[in-house]
Amino acid sequence: MKHKNQVFDNLLDLIGHTPLIKLNKIASKFKGNFYAKVESFNPGHSSKDRIALYIIEQAEKKGILTPGDTIIETTSGNTGFSIAMVSIIKGYDCVLAVSSKSSADKIDMLKTMGAKVYVCPAHVSADDPRSYYQVAKRLHEEIKGSVYINQYFNKLNIDAHYNSTGPEIWKQTEGKITHLVACSGTGGTISGTAKYLKEQNPNIKVIGVDAFGSVIKKYHETREFDEKEIYPYRIEGLGKNLIPTATDFDVIDEFVKVTDEESAHTARLIAKSEGLFVGYTSGAAMQAIMQLGEDGEFKKEDNIVIIFPDHGSRYMSKVYSDKWMNEQGFFDSKNEAAAQNIQYIK
Repeated sequence: MKHKNQVFDNLLDLIGHTPLIKLNKIASKFKGNFYAKVESFNPGHSSKDRIALYIIEQAEKKGILTPGDTIIETTSGNTGFSIAMVSIIKGYDCVLAVSSKSSADKIDMLKTMGAKVYVCPAHVSADDPRSYYQVAKRLHEEIKGSVYINQYFNKLNIDAHYNSTGPEIWKQTEGKITHLVACSGTGGTISGTAKYLKEQNPNIKVIGVDAFGSVIKKYHETREFDEKEIYPYRIEGLGKNLIPTATDFDVIDEFVKVTDEESAHTARLIAKSEGLFVGYTSGAAMQAIMQLGEDGEFKKEDNIVIIFPDHGSRYMSKVYSDKWMNEQGFFDSKNEAAAQNIQYIK
């Protein structure tokens, strides 16, 4: 329960109502007004707080979850953190099957939040018994009194954003939003938000962001699952090697693909230009804006909202590590290491 004097009963009261912040520099060369929905202002530092709380509370209302039960989930990190956080406050055990693509920072955070973590190989097919999907299913069968959230195929993932993120953006823009740009992994954020916004104004253009190496963009265009699209890539929480039913493809107008290299540099650029320390997928969403801007997508009077899903602190061993960036071959004459900004006094 929220109080007027800003004293809260617990962390869960702080979920949602994140700010919309105007981007003043990074997109200044493009027509339109650009606003970031900065989800790192959630107490768990990501948009996944919304689905963790919503899905768990719905399960409680239906009697599926009772105190002392175990919550199981597959996650690239953020959903796991949010579920672990909610579990602590509500009194549940938390078991997480995590992709090995997740940063070491994220895995350490999950352990710190009391979760039992199983790290599964990232580059195996979804039906491989070692994949985090199959490991979570197996654990659910083995652990008595467990509930498997299954965010990729859970319609409540969409409902959470339909009931919170969408109405917030509509209210914050006073109904003047013309474009929504958001990354698509499980697809819950973009689907739920878009569904609500299009009910208010069907002319709002919804643009999804996908990664090269993922099947989602082609599936949206052809409704065909093409395995040839799949190859390893580095961005966490963006794109998929399967088709999540938590994605409502009908409310998304088009998809834009971005590379993991450009997305990494753009995440760093957001920090340097706007002072917003955001995660890898925020860089991907902004990279899509830059590609669309170059193609003349936006008009002067447009109001574009971009969802920045999480905080940069989750990527200290990846995007914000010069060592990692160098190992990926992401530094060249155009994008030099930031190490030159550091001087050591001896």
